[in-house]
Amino acid sequence: MGRARRARRIAAAAAYGGGLGFAGVGAAGLVGYWTIKAEARHARRRIGKPFETFPDASDRYGVGVGDPIDLVVLGDSLAAGVGSQSRYETIGGILAVGIAALAGRPVRLTNVAASGAEASWLEEQVSRALAEVPAPHCAVISIGGNDVTHRIDRAVSVRHLEHAVRRLRQTGAEVVVGTCPDLGTIEPLAQPLRLLVRRWARDMAAAQTVAVVEAGGRTVSLGDLLGPHFVAMPEEMFSADRFHPSPAGYAQAAAALLPSVATALGLWPVDPEEPDPDRLRGEGVTSVADAATRAVRMPGSEVSGADVGGRERGPGGRWAMLRRRLRLVPDSARVMAQDAIDDD
Repeated sequence: MGRARRARRIAAAAAYGGGLGFAGVGAAGLVGYWTIKAEARHARRRIGKPFETFPDASDRYGVGVGDPIDLVVLGDSLAAGVGSQSRYETIGGILAVGIAALAGRPVRLTNVAASGAEASWLEEQVSRALAEVPAPHCAVISIGGNDVTHRIDRAVSVRHLEHAVRRLRQTGAEVVVGTCPDLGTIEPLAQPLRLLVRRWARDMAAAQTVAVVEAGGRTVSLGDLLGPHFVAMPEEMFSADRFHPSPAGYAQAAAALLPSVATALGLWPVDPEEPDPDRLRGEGVTSVADAATRAVRMPGSEVSGADVGGRERGPGGRWAMLRRRLRLVPDSARVMAQDAIDDD
């Protein structure tokens, strides 16, 4: 069964309350159960001591004229910034600084993410976020890694994510989801566990994309965005626990998310007219399941809802636009963001 078909099935099961089991048809038969158990124990021994604390990124960032832009961040340790030393090194902090620089307005960041969070935690996180900020301008979610490692049924995980996106969209917030990263890049994982976890993570990411777009949000594929850097420079890209990203790793992830967050807020592109999709780079309108599958293979890709001839759905389901916005980041935005950090 192809990944696009699996993504549709998982998302459909999530929407209608079904479950498909975690690994899907035939996946559990790739390797023996006891082999997986042994490799998992070995990986846990190789992973360093977990961080007991991490910075609270919730704060006001940037300066300018006008009311602050309210940004909320939800999800797991990646969203919380585990492994970073400063709020400016977290994904939320980096995004807040970048948005403030682009908008010329301050950004008020509310981060309710938690280390170890699974998608089922999102309901409580959304409630906490909305209690503090009833009408956020934008919400950024990173979730899925713990659901994969804890072997949570993918349809159940995706259902929780979809419900969170719909609740946030009902407040008028734009929602950007960084889909499940490729856990096969984690150094302590050995084969065959690495191969199997990679497949699970990619299937999760594709299904998340289908569900999020159907719920009115947009996704950014984190995939193995950091993989080549982790392989080439593990000491620089991993934090001390050899599991979470270092500040350099968080900067890479935030750079992929920033253009999509800025676009959702109406701050992107800098030019009045957005460039046409570059088909040579794989951009364009297609079914959401096809876009989700292609995004998994193209880290940094954004998938959002689209229409063709005034219709949101076609023969293959919901229409979606696939873009690779990371290539559009101007050097001036990076300089402005760095200046904002230096001046704070």
